[in-house]
Amino acid sequence: MAASKRRVVDIHAHLYPPSYLSLLSSRTEPPRLLSLPQGEGSPRLIILPTDNDPSLPESARGRPVGPEYSSIEEKLNFMNTHEISTSVISLANPWLDFLPAKEGADVAIVVNNEMEQLCASAEPGRLYAFGTLPLSASTEEVAKEVLRLQTLQHVRGVILGTSGLGRGLDDPLLDPIWAALEQNQTLIFLHPHYGLPAEVFGPRAQEYGHVLPLSLGFPMETTIAFIRMHLSGVFDRYPKLKLLIAHAGGTVPFLAGRVQSCVHHERHFRDAEGWEKHRKTIWEVLKKNVWLDAVTYSDTGVKAAAEVVGTERVLFGTDHPFFPPLDNDTKDWLSVRTNVDAVCTAFHDNEKTVENVLGHNAIELLHL
Repeated sequence: MAASKRRVVDIHAHLYPPSYLSLLSSRTEPPRLLSLPQGEGSPRLIILPTDNDPSLPESARGRPVGPEYSSIEEKLNFMNTHEISTSVISLANPWLDFLPAKEGADVAIVVNNEMEQLCASAEPGRLYAFGTLPLSASTEEVAKEVLRLQTLQHVRGVILGTSGLGRGLDDPLLDPIWAALEQNQTLIFLHPHYGLPAEVFGPRAQEYGHVLPLSLGFPMETTIAFIRMHLSGVFDRYPKLKLLIAHAGGTVPFLAGRVQSCVHHERHFRDAEGWEKHRKTIWEVLKKNVWLDAVTYSDTGVKAAAEVVGTERVLFGTDHPFFPPLDNDTKDWLSVRTNVDAVCTAFHDNEKTVENVLGHNAIELLHL
């Protein structure tokens, strides 16, 4: 994959620990893990709104979940095959957001401790993790878990969906959580959750499988969540907050200028005398508070990410175990190869920048 001298760090890698799969298996409503009759294939993960279509046979709903979703051995085999030195694993959506308030905090402790133990079971330096917050619990319990995560040796931040406490990331009730994350200098890995409403994609969406929600819904969901944070002044109130945005920021690199222009021309952001209220521009937020992963599958996307945050703030990722080869016998994943090639092509005239994006930037940011 990469030249052997490079230390490649994958900061966008998911894993469902066994306790979490057991939780999903115990449920009868989405999100759930649907077991099929013996001989009919792997269990099916039902998380997206379109996954639970009753018109589809159970074996065609959601996505199949094999051992690569939960096995550390499979994760390490994947890393070895693709010459990845270190992975920062995180729980994938829907995280713990669906849990009753009284259960969230306790389940978060179990899941985060299990992720820590899984990382510790590997050779030193190979695995780290982003913790998961119990966002259905009280803000006090969430802030308490932020603090507790600092005691886990392999945890390097938290993964956060776009729904927050259920009202989005511009919700004022999140302020105690932002404060705790800023105070502890905890990196937030912002990741899409459910995409966009299914009706956005039209009546024929099922004919296209997951293409529309994954390629368009997820990036737009992330973009909207980040812009809502910016417009509500989160980064003005918490100027040291650190945010790593998945999928190269969605469409943020392309739309940032349009957002800033709309803010400049919007009367809601003027004071009573008509003067523009003092606030960080989106460009300042991107340069000071934001990092972007390079999971964009094109050199154009990688270059756009680097243009808005700087090459030192772009980090390589794979999104494993999602986007596997459709041919089960293929060991070399096209999705990984495409992302590596995108970085190498984007910075083909600067080997040092290639090395930084593939690994060194993550090493510095996460103290690996």
